[in-house]
Amino acid sequence: MKVSWACQECGHTQSRWTGSCPICNKWNTLLEEKIVKEDRRFESKLHQAAKAIPISDVNANEYKRVTTQMGELDRLMGGGLVEGSLTLVGGEPGVGKSTLMLQIASTLASQGLLVLYICGEESAEQTSLRAKRLGINHQNLYLLSETNFTAIKTQIDALNPDIAIVDSIQILYKAELQSAPGSVVQVREIATEFMHLSKGQGITTFLVGHVTKSGELAGPRILEHLVDTVLEFEGDKQHGFRLLRSVKNRFGSTDEIAIFQMKENGLDEVPNPSQAFLEERMKEIAGSAIVPGLEGARSFLLEIQALVTSTAFPNPSRRCAGLDANRLGLLLAVLDKRCGYRLHQCDVFVALAGGLKIVEPAIDLGILLAVASSFMNRAIPSDCIVLGEVGLGGEVRGVSRVETRLKEAVHMGFKKCILPKKNLKGLSNKKMELVGVELVDEAIRHLLS
Repeated sequence: MKVSWACQECGHTQSRWTGSCPICNKWNTLLEEKIVKEDRRFESKLHQAAKAIPISDVNANEYKRVTTQMGELDRLMGGGLVEGSLTLVGGEPGVGKSTLMLQIASTLASQGLLVLYICGEESAEQTSLRAKRLGINHQNLYLLSETNFTAIKTQIDALNPDIAIVDSIQILYKAELQSAPGSVVQVREIATEFMHLSKGQGITTFLVGHVTKSGELAGPRILEHLVDTVLEFEGDKQHGFRLLRSVKNRFGSTDEIAIFQMKENGLDEVPNPSQAFLEERMKEIAGSAIVPGLEGARSFLLEIQALVTSTAFPNPSRRCAGLDANRLGLLLAVLDKRCGYRLHQCDVFVALAGGLKIVEPAIDLGILLAVASSFMNRAIPSDCIVLGEVGLGGEVRGVSRVETRLKEAVHMGFKKCILPKKNLKGLSNKKMELVGVELVDEAIRHLLS
């Protein structure tokens, strides 16, 4: 038996205990792990003798996909679920992971597939009550309330399901290992076992994972390397919108998103995010700017709201919601130094309406114009959108995929766009007035003078 110390945040292992982890610098995260060496022989096609073949002879169409009947999710996965794939779904508690998994299980069971839902954190009765609230009741959907992996594997071998959903992987354990459930060793070993079950028996598997305080997936980093797809479920619990982001996908493109809205009957797809995000927008109000965001191949319009007010305290407040706080501080410094806006005696609050989080640099100009609009108490024209990255010199830099952004804006009825002058080259859009700017000051004078 070998004893090591493993970090519960990043998965780093070392031979002795220290107060902080040398990799992630977190304190009191090293726990003792007793590792039992096992002589395991996985009988799967992964260990069969492989033969090198020319790339031109590889049949890329051999992957069999199954649609979930949820258009947003199928597009996110690259056209549906691949048979024998292993998917990791992470998100904060209460964001809707279990609800999404039950809805996926329902749509797959309705197609005649055999689905095994392993509800380790709840009893079968509790999961059944949630399923009834969502209107889910299929004979092909089986519930298993178990945390011992050996018992789970026995049920999988007996049932031979097409789909397996594990909720969640942090609660499962192997009796052969001396570590507690959720530890680095347990999570790594169980994920490896499910990977071999998935590939060896062709079972499409979903693993639900917890997240740390910083929002990253809990457990060792190897957990993300083992799986085929990593999905992050985001969203403010106070708002109804949920964003499912593809961080890793071996069978499709990455950085794609799917947007859902939480309702009483579960998660509903949002086919037109721009309309949903701008539904409660107030026109001709100071401190509001519309920006076209881009996530993967999809563009949608978002409203940036800013409020600038005088303060009596020596240290003005800088708060934001849905944006990078460090990026906001940098942009406010550019507005102060390059454009002459004295914000050192003002509190500045900036929020992205809808509860989403966007860190794309193409919304920089929209943030500055929203702040300037609130500071001058002058509204930006309601039919105008703004896009552009802002540098430290106050210059407006070019952005990518401008045609996609403008197409979405035209579809939503906007007539004017302020964009970087660099992006005007080779761009022709007769349905919208395009105004190119090189400096932030030019955009402010054009819209707010």
